[in-house]
Amino acid sequence: MDETAGYIGRKTITFFNRILNLMAFGNRILALAFKRRKTGSAVDRWGIIEQIYFTAVQALPVIIPISLIIGSMMILIFTKLAGQYDMGKMVIILIVRELGPIVTALVVILRSATAVTIEISYMNVFNEIEAIEMAGIDPVRLLGLPRLVGITSAILCLFIVFDLVAVIGGYLVIWIITYAPMGNLLEQIGKAITLSDILVGIIKALFFGFTITVVCLYEGFNAQKQITSVPQITSSAAVECFFYILMVNIVISAIFYI
Repeated sequence: MDETAGYIGRKTITFFNRILNLMAFGNRILALAFKRRKTGSAVDRWGIIEQIYFTAVQALPVIIPISLIIGSMMILIFTKLAGQYDMGKMVIILIVRELGPIVTALVVILRSATAVTIEISYMNVFNEIEAIEMAGIDPVRLLGLPRLVGITSAILCLFIVFDLVAVIGGYLVIWIITYAPMGNLLEQIGKAITLSDILVGIIKALFFGFTITVVCLYEGFNAQKQITSVPQITSSAAVECFFYILMVNIVISAIFYI
């Protein structure tokens, strides 16, 4: 019994210690974002543009079909419950507030977050991070900040794309291929949506982007000096990102629903 309690206690301490380390690392990156410097701004801008292109633009062929499928399925299900619930409010709660941010974050984790973890880990293993430091350049500023801004901005953009395609595209797909009675669904959605609904999605997207980037960068910068450890680190970072965004999603939803 004592061994079990001791094991649980050690795991709890380790978990909260990791959370504090991630928060400190994230705070360091944010501090760099508000610290102006005379040189290197062009490199930062180019890094941000590249990250947004890779994370958002190249993910469109993935996010659009997924949003169409999810939106069509949800709207088709809602038509079966039209007499029991407000269809417009159901679409807002389930697609805009909940599914949109989660699915978008999951796509980013699978595509971009794993790529960032692998990239930084390999740079660390092959001593490129050390070479950057020896050149007098802060690697967190050079590599971390552009990725934080790029991934967070990309998630926000993808979230907007997902919502629009899922709602409007899903409505059109169901209207074209089925005879489901949807009535004035778009009008109901327009009346049901509020500033709070939009704000919840935006806040979730921003927090998800920040959380995913901090976890991946932290894992990459702390990679062991062994190339065989990179796959394990990448897998662990992806699972950890998904766990944290679920926790953040619950907290934000609870704040706005209560």
